[in-house]
Amino acid sequence: MLAIVKLALRITTTDFDSEITNLIAAAKSDLGIAGVSLPSTIDEICTTAIITYVKMHFGEPDNYQLLKASYDEQKAQLATATGYTNWGSV
Repeated sequence: MLAIVKLALRITTTDFDSEITNLIAAAKSDLGIAGVSLPSTIDEICTTAIITYVKMHFGEPDNYQLLKASYDEQKAQLATATGYTNWGSV
């Protein structure tokens, strides 16, 4: 996941690996708080949400509000999608 996120951020150095790794973990936790159960093999839709979260929190992006709106929409869709939640029977 680190390599994928670094590619999306256009980062080739290892200088920020710790920060990016922490942001990836934070993204996964944030999705979990919203009720999203990430699959054991994280698919492209989850990867995109994680990348958006990291882009939103890495450095000081000029387009923070746009990234936040995009991430919030992705999170909401995952939180209501069959196969991405573990709410059990209602």
